[in-house]
Amino acid sequence: YNINRSKLEHLIHRFFDNAKLDIEIEDRFGKPYKPQEWFLVPLSVIDEVVERIKDETLDRCRYDVGAAMVVEV
Repeated sequence: YNINRSKLEHLIHRFFDNAKLDIEIEDRFGKPYKPQEWFLVPLSVIDEVVERIKDETLDRCRYDVGAAMVVEV
């Protein structure tokens, strides 16, 4: 789709920021690590967001964590 991958990643991270998993795990050396790229979002919602990125309507939406769905603002 001729889109900048890092911009796409940043957009998706920003959109789902409120659904980021708040967890700390240990790496293989026992050092604590807090993942920044783990989100609790249904796959169907991710599919919808991808479609909204394609049709350029994502800017009119936000992710509602409680309802686990994309809502228009």
